[in-house]
Amino acid sequence: MAEQKSGADTYCALMLQAAGVLRLRYVECSQDTSLSPAAANELADAFEGVANGDPEFDQIEPKEAIALAHRLLDDDHPELSRMWPGVR
Repeated sequence: MAEQKSGADTYCALMLQAAGVLRLRYVECSQDTSLSPAAANELADAFEGVANGDPEFDQIEPKEAIALAHRLLDDDHPELSRMWPGVR
């Protein structure tokens, strides 16, 4: 049971860290213009909603969210994710 809680905590921490990176990189610093500040805030809100278990974000595929979070943290072409704004 402790392992399950630890995994959930890690998942939540990753989602929150990705939200912070989005806001820092695309909203606060505004040096990367490949994503608008509004779209970055919306995606960051989604990461926070997933981390907090908000049912509004239940449709988000967990594996895709994890993959995008890792891409954001590594700055490794996050725009290739299906979750990236404008990608369908």
